[in-house]
Amino acid sequence: MNMNEMTAANLRSAYGGESQANMRYKVWGARAREEGFPNIARLFMAIAYAEEVHAGNHFNALADEDGDFLVASMSGFGLKSTAENLQGAINGETFEVKQMYPAYMAVAWEQGEKGGIRSFRYALEAEKIHAALFTKAKEAVETGDDMPLDTVQICEVCGHTHLGEAPGKCPVCNRGKEVFRAFS
Repeated sequence: MNMNEMTAANLRSAYGGESQANMRYKVWGARAREEGFPNIARLFMAIAYAEEVHAGNHFNALADEDGDFLVASMSGFGLKSTAENLQGAINGETFEVKQMYPAYMAVAWEQGEKGGIRSFRYALEAEKIHAALFTKAKEAVETGDDMPLDTVQICEVCGHTHLGEAPGKCPVCNRGKEVFRAFS
């Protein structure tokens, strides 16, 4: 059975945006490392992995769709200072939290697309955390410091992002701690 086209289009757009965020954060992480911010570089790399998980979930939700599509997605460009790159990351994550994912979820709910709802919810919950972490990182950079950063744990199922030891159970997808990947 084919998915409703509007939910499918939203999943394709989200897939494109998350895929681009994955690469952008890797590039911005390399810049942070060059500028002497190894913890912020690690944060970028960990969140890049979370974005990869989100892209994979969106792609898998489209498993029954077939064909080639032009994919329009929001994407930030530019390689600037770490502080400016962090602001770009904050802007992107905030857009996803306040506008993109709530709208995409509403459409998926209306169309009864359970796979789309789950994939969008997983991403939305992680993006809230990403925006807050990038904000803390930017505050540190603005004082000339690297941010203090514990181990960053990424759930390989939903992309949930957690600092410190992996939780016993993921608060978003309810999987056990064995599905967390550590960035330390």
